[in-house]
Amino acid sequence: VQLQACGGGLVQAGGSLRLSCAASGRNFSNDKMAWFRQAPGKEREFVATIGISYTGYGRPVKDRFTASRDYAENTITLQMNNLKPEDTAVYYCAAGGRVVISTSATDYVYWGRGTQVTVSS
Repeated sequence: VQLQACGGGLVQAGGSLRLSCAASGRNFSNDKMAWFRQAPGKEREFVATIGISYTGYGRPVKDRFTASRDYAENTITLQMNNLKPEDTAVYYCAAGGRVVISTSATDYVYWGRGTQVTVSS
């Protein structure tokens, strides 16, 4: 099973980026998928999760980020608008796990390698 994230980069504050994560080796249509991020010196932080019939966001990104899934393509995307310097982090996609809904990284089984997002002020 592999999760491959892409779309990170350098953007000015107020700008936008779109991250994508493609899963292979397993169909996650009945599982939750999510985005987390980790800034230098900080713990991994929940960003967004999508499962069947629900979507949830972390408080720092709510109303600025939008997550979506393409169940046929086995992908999850993250549209990030009005980016702020504090959004700078490595962004990871995650999937799977027995817990149906979760904002905890420990409840996800499969992880991608991450993609760097840097927001300049």
